[in-house]
Amino acid sequence: MLTPEQIARIAEELAEADRTHELIPRITSRHPDATVEDSYAIQGVWRDRMIASGRLLVGRKIGLTSKAMQQATGITEPDYGVMFDDTVYRTGDDIPVERFSNVRVEVELAFVLKHPLEGPDCTLEDALAAIDYAVPALEILNSHIELEGRTIVDTISDNAAYGAMVLGDVRKRPDEIDLRWVPGVLSRNGEVEETGVAAGVLGHPATGVAWLANKFYQHGARLETGEIILAGSFTRPMWVQRGDSVRCDFAEMGVIECRFV
Repeated sequence: MLTPEQIARIAEELAEADRTHELIPRITSRHPDATVEDSYAIQGVWRDRMIASGRLLVGRKIGLTSKAMQQATGITEPDYGVMFDDTVYRTGDDIPVERFSNVRVEVELAFVLKHPLEGPDCTLEDALAAIDYAVPALEILNSHIELEGRTIVDTISDNAAYGAMVLGDVRKRPDEIDLRWVPGVLSRNGEVEETGVAAGVLGHPATGVAWLANKFYQHGARLETGEIILAGSFTRPMWVQRGDSVRCDFAEMGVIECRFV
């Protein structure tokens, strides 16, 4: 395992990479024995520094919950990261590319909790009971670590590659819609690039919320009222660049549109 000094140094490297929009070498190329526990420790030090600087934590992201994403990354277990208030956009917004080192977009559902959710034996039914509403979302991935050869350790350390999210306008309670069959048709500049349905995320997108509650319990924590939980992509990531217009059709859950400028 890494020493506290090594963990703190890598967390500072990642913070600096976020400021400069540059990439750092893979952690696993320098520390091949680094563990998943090390990677969450790095993420935790980075998170605490961001909070100390004035950023407000508004939720959590879950990643690598679908076969599409696992095949795209070569990583076969879910991970999670944190989301801050200054990373939340709304449909119709212009999104500045200069905020990111690299930009990829994924199709997801987000959930807002109406009461806390705690493990260790949280089920899908428990998660659905804790969810106030679902809202369509796009996640913007942003890596501060070189992409080629990344492992789960690199990805988790880098806040699970989270950059930002774009939320739609339509909200649905879990009892109003079968969340498994919410579709996503993702287009770039008018051309369809990716499609999928939310059941691709662990069979039901809210399963990831239960998984995260159980994972948090292992660290003496829980998901809190009002938190936004980004449940994981049911499409492969789509690369975008400055000038691209992005649109995703979620059928009865509405449309998200944004432009990268």
